[in-house]
Amino acid sequence: MNLKKYQPILEVFLLSVLVYIAHKLFFFLNDNNPKFDNFHFPIEVVYGFFFVCSVVILLILIKVKGKNIDNVGYTFLLVTFIKMALSYAVLSPILHSGNSNVRIEKLNFFVIFALFLTIETFVTIRILSNKQ
Repeated sequence: MNLKKYQPILEVFLLSVLVYIAHKLFFFLNDNNPKFDNFHFPIEVVYGFFFVCSVVILLILIKVKGKNIDNVGYTFLLVTFIKMALSYAVLSPILHSGNSNVRIEKLNFFVIFALFLTIETFVTIRILSNKQ
């Protein structure tokens, strides 16, 4: 088994752990702020959801790269669209909740989504440029 081929998954793991620690540190420094209490989904669940999505996307891209590298970009667009639809489905209970922190929770969800999308994009660029 060629482990170098799966290096992007390790990169996503390390980057997501660093971002998670920074995010948790932000919440820790604002511990007395009641706006961060009673989120519909704990931050660990949101990070776990997006990490699993990222790993699945990268596994698909690695498999597609092995068959035909010309289709990696199109596949990335397709699986990113599917991830967006899944993310909306997960976000839907937050949108319809009567929680007073809905705005902050939506912003938190979007920031995590954007961070993982950025990480996936950079790793996909590395896969396409064959620098691994």
